[in-house]
Amino acid sequence: MKYSSKIEKCGLSPMRKFAPYAAEAVKNGKKVYHLNIGQPDIATPEAYFEAVKNFSQPVLEYAPSDGVPEMINAVVDYYGRIDAPINSKQVLITTGGSEALQIALSCILDEGDEIIIPEPFYPNYSTFVTLTGASVRPITTKPEEGYRFAVRERVEACINERTRAIMFTNPGNPTGTVLTEEELRLMADIAREHGLFIIGDEVYREFVYGGEKLMSLLQLEGYEDNVVVIDSVSKRFSACGARIGCMITRNKELYNHAMKWCQGRLCTSTIDQIASAALYSVGPDYFEAVRREYCARKDALVEGLKKIDGVVYSEPKGAFYVMAALPVDDAEKFQIWMLEEFDDNGDTLMFTPAESFYKTPHTGVNEIRMAYVINEADITRSMELLKKGIEAYNNR
Repeated sequence: MKYSSKIEKCGLSPMRKFAPYAAEAVKNGKKVYHLNIGQPDIATPEAYFEAVKNFSQPVLEYAPSDGVPEMINAVVDYYGRIDAPINSKQVLITTGGSEALQIALSCILDEGDEIIIPEPFYPNYSTFVTLTGASVRPITTKPEEGYRFAVRERVEACINERTRAIMFTNPGNPTGTVLTEEELRLMADIAREHGLFIIGDEVYREFVYGGEKLMSLLQLEGYEDNVVVIDSVSKRFSACGARIGCMITRNKELYNHAMKWCQGRLCTSTIDQIASAALYSVGPDYFEAVRREYCARKDALVEGLKKIDGVVYSEPKGAFYVMAALPVDDAEKFQIWMLEEFDDNGDTLMFTPAESFYKTPHTGVNEIRMAYVINEADITRSMELLKKGIEAYNNR
C-alpha cells in the first residue's frame, strides 16, 4: 500500500510519543510527575458547565459553518475590550486553534512555498506546514538571547521568492518570550513591506508576568490585509477538551477562501460553541488569579533550575513553558531512561525532549520543554527529580 509522501515526512508529537513509557512506569508502581504537555490543572470556569446543563434544543442541529452567533459575538466583544475592533464577518470558529492553523496555512501555502517561523516552535506547526507541501524557514534563537527573534536583519535574511508568510506564537510556546509593542510592529512592518501574511498564534495572550502590555496583532492599525490571528478557549479558560478556537482576519479574500474549508467540514460542535461562548462572561478577576498562580509556579520551577549545575535556560515572560538545555548527551535517551530505569522513592519525571521543536538539523538534542501546569509543590518536587536524574544518568 502507498501512503502520502507528505504524511510520511511528519513525525509523532514529542509531547505524546513517550506516553507508552510513562504508562509502563505507572504500571510498575512509579509516580510520574507530568511536565510534558500543556494541559492546565486550573479549574474550568463553571459558566461552561452551566451552559451545557442549560442546553435544551430539541434537535442537535448543524451549526453555521462560520460558527454560532453566540460564539462569534463573544469573540468580537472580547477583542473590543482589548482595543482590537473586529466584526462578525472577520471571525471563523474552528475545532480548536489547531484547525484554525490548518485552515490559515492551507489557504496561504502551496507546494514549494516557505513560511518563516522562529525556532524553537510548537512542533505541530511543522506538521501542518508539511501537509500543505510547503516548508518551514527557521529563525534560530537561543536562550542566552532570551529567544528573541524580532530583528529586521535576521528576519529579512530568511525572505526569498518562495516566502509567503511569517508565523509565531506570542507569548511563546515553548520559549515564554513576549514581544514588545515595538517588536510586534516591526514584524508587521516587515510582512507588509514584503507582501507577506503574518500569522499570530495568540492562545496564551492572557498569561504575561512582568507587567508587559497584553498585545495582539489586531491592535495594530494599517496591516488589515496581512494579519491573521489564531485564538482558542483551550489555554485562556483551561478548556482544552472543548476544542473551540477561531481564525480572525480582516482580509476579505482570505476570509472567503477560509470559508470554503469551513463549509467543507460542515461545522464545529454546536454544544461546545454555546458553552465556550459562556466562558467569555468571566471577569478580569479570573485572569488575575490565574496569572498569579502561573507566576508562582514559574518562580518555583526557575528556583529549581538554578540549583542544577550546567542547565541553560531563559526565564519565561509569558505562557506556561520553560525551555532548558541540560548537561546530558541526548534528551530523548535521558527521558526514556528516567521513565524506565530511574526513580527516587518511587517518583520520576516526564518532560518533552525538544529536538522536534527545531527545524535546523541536530539542534536541540539536549534541550527539553517543561510545562508548569501542575501545582507549586509538585513543580518543586519535579525539579528535585530532574536534578537527581541528571546526576544519576551522567554517573552511570
